Amino acid sequence: MAKDAHGMRGYRPRNENGRLRDTRDDKHVGTLEKQYKCDFGVRSDMHVDTLLNRKGVPSVSKLVRKG
Repeated sequence: MAKDAHGMRGYRPRNENGRLRDTRDDKHVGTLEKQYKCDFGVRSDMHVDTLLNRKGVPSVSKLVRKG
């Protein structure tokens, strides 16, 4: 797969209007850890929305940057 845009990690699908699709909230954290090659220090079967709420972060991209 080709990179989507400069500075992005991998390919992200887009909506009909060209904006990037959001990550589903019921996705497991383990999937993100594999995708972004990082460790969030929580169980891999936790849902992303739970992790975002606990960390007080509004989006996955900010979570990944925060580390």
